[in-house]
Amino acid sequence: MQHGAGCGGGAAAVDRVQPPGPLVPVLYGMSAFGPPMDRKRLEIMLQRVPHHPSPDPALEQYATPAPLAATLLFDAAMQGDMEGRSVADLGCGTGILSIGAALLGASRVLGIDIDGASLEVAREAASGLGVDVDFEMMDVADLEGAFDTVVMNPPFGAQRRGADRPFLQKAIEVASVIHGIHNGPTVAFVRSFLEGSGFVITHLRELELSIPHMHDFHEKERRAIPVALVRSERRA
Repeated sequence: MQHGAGCGGGAAAVDRVQPPGPLVPVLYGMSAFGPPMDRKRLEIMLQRVPHHPSPDPALEQYATPAPLAATLLFDAAMQGDMEGRSVADLGCGTGILSIGAALLGASRVLGIDIDGASLEVAREAASGLGVDVDFEMMDVADLEGAFDTVVMNPPFGAQRRGADRPFLQKAIEVASVIHGIHNGPTVAFVRSFLEGSGFVITHLRELELSIPHMHDFHEKERRAIPVALVRSERRA
């Protein structure tokens, strides 16, 4: 979850996510990584991606939990949006979505973030898992090029209202398919934004994310937040 413009791997504690429900028995043949890749194996591998060593609350640098990342990415794979596709991860943080896309056979993966410390962790994690991912430090507004798929966990706007807009705007500019993690109560806005930009939501999965106590202003040990995994694509 890059927040403000840099997240994806945040807290030292492991976050929890509500079980995603019955799994479709789909396997992806990834001989370079051993046995075929299913959602559970992907989740186990993504648990090796470290969180941010010193998350900045102004950037909303909360970790994307491995179960949540694996659910989004495996859903994307089942829709044909991973294997052999070029993928951009907007606000990649420590790289959990970027690395997962590479594990699922994306032909090219670019992760961008404005936080250099996050990217250092991401590069080391990708190397440790044996995947090839390009990580670049830049503001999301500066990304150019074209990609088959965008994955992102944009800011929820807890610190700055509308912080997710630049991510949505860039996603619709550079890709024809978008997979995003969004704050549950903002789904109506996300739908309106996407539909007004020539996209249509094809899949939506609602989950609950548990955020641990990370900063002094957090009043509870854990806080449950409704989230939505949203797949959208450009209208034909």
